[in-house]
Amino acid sequence: MTDTPPASNACAVVVGAGSRQGIGGALCARFAAGGLHLYAVGRSADKVEATVKAIQAGGRGATAVVADVTRPQDVAALFQRIAADGRMPELVVFNASEPNVPTRFLSMTPEFVERMWRVCCFGGFLVGQEAIRRMLPQRRGTLIFTGASASLRGKPLFGAFAAAKAGLRAHAQAMARQFGPKGIHVAHVVVDGVVAGDRAGRFGYGVGKAYLLSKGEDGALQPDAIAESYWQLHRQHRSAWTHELDLRPARENF
Repeated sequence: MTDTPPASNACAVVVGAGSRQGIGGALCARFAAGGLHLYAVGRSADKVEATVKAIQAGGRGATAVVADVTRPQDVAALFQRIAADGRMPELVVFNASEPNVPTRFLSMTPEFVERMWRVCCFGGFLVGQEAIRRMLPQRRGTLIFTGASASLRGKPLFGAFAAAKAGLRAHAQAMARQFGPKGIHVAHVVVDGVVAGDRAGRFGYGVGKAYLLSKGEDGALQPDAIAESYWQLHRQHRSAWTHELDLRPARENF
């Protein structure tokens, strides 16, 4: 467990909050349950507001923020808003991503490749930079980046996604090496396998739902279980911090 209690003005920020049925929504619910005021950040007002209303209905504090992580001014405004509210980011997660759509290499457009990089990698740099600026004066805080198996290897049809996720992982490593000694815990989580969330369930007019069913018990990652692992990373004692954690279902090959 963490060696110091959270400050009274501490908060958690989930960038890429999404719906309650995905990783982002599960992270929001877990962090709020842990006693931190929650900032749910995403591109879709409907999704983040629904997540926040559910948290508030449970008696916890939460705020919805609509922002585009590819826009430096949006990311800066997010953290300025938190400061204006009198709160300090104790736990920040970058969970934003573009849909991992298979695309033939010779059919990829420059716009597709650049958009993938801007959301998955550049956005992580912007969020990491702003979060660390706030955490440094107090020499404490946890910053977690959501990765994928593509962070470690490129596969046919997924080159743009892999390149962006690998770049995000490199940023996370550099931040951890520079700011770990200054009290900031930077971690990267490799989510290896299909997640039993709403994104997979909606894919391909029922194909995704059928695929999830075909995986059977312990064949897909459960969002709430993922969220619990993130929370445990945050609670680690600073004498035994984890930088990279890989999560996969019991039945997933690796």
